[in-house]
Amino acid sequence: MERLNAASIAEIDRIVAEHRNQPGPCIEILHEVQDSLGYIPFEAMEKIAVATDTSVAEVYGIVMFYSQFTTEPKGKHVINVCLGTACYVKGAQQLVDRVQNMTGAEVNGTSPDGIFSLDATRCLGACGLAPVGIIDGKVYGNALLDNSFMNAIRKLKRAEEKAR
Repeated sequence: MERLNAASIAEIDRIVAEHRNQPGPCIEILHEVQDSLGYIPFEAMEKIAVATDTSVAEVYGIVMFYSQFTTEPKGKHVINVCLGTACYVKGAQQLVDRVQNMTGAEVNGTSPDGIFSLDATRCLGACGLAPVGIIDGKVYGNALLDNSFMNAIRKLKRAEEKAR
């Protein structure tokens, strides 16, 4: 398991201390840690358990139960492709394949360069726009037929290559 750097540990300590004496802050702390670090490392779960007087197993259970939490670092740009029924029927798997080929990120993984994460999600509630893709929170409907989704990824990729 990768160890955290001092800045990450200090940030976790700051967030935990801010909520230490509040009732039921576990989920709020988890959200803040993930917002700050991009994921929830095991060290954070240990500190949250102590601060909230719960077990590490209980904190870990919360992290595993809620799909918005992740225990793995995400890439700089997060791409979601809906694989719900309507999206899947309208070609979402082809969309996933194209994103994988373009970015090098595996499904529910991050590209080797750390730039892109690709997450397969379940229904996003936009079935009329199927298939749906999301890039850094921006929703793209009809993503298989409309080139704007893949063009946005190409644009991000070019910008990241220039920045190197």
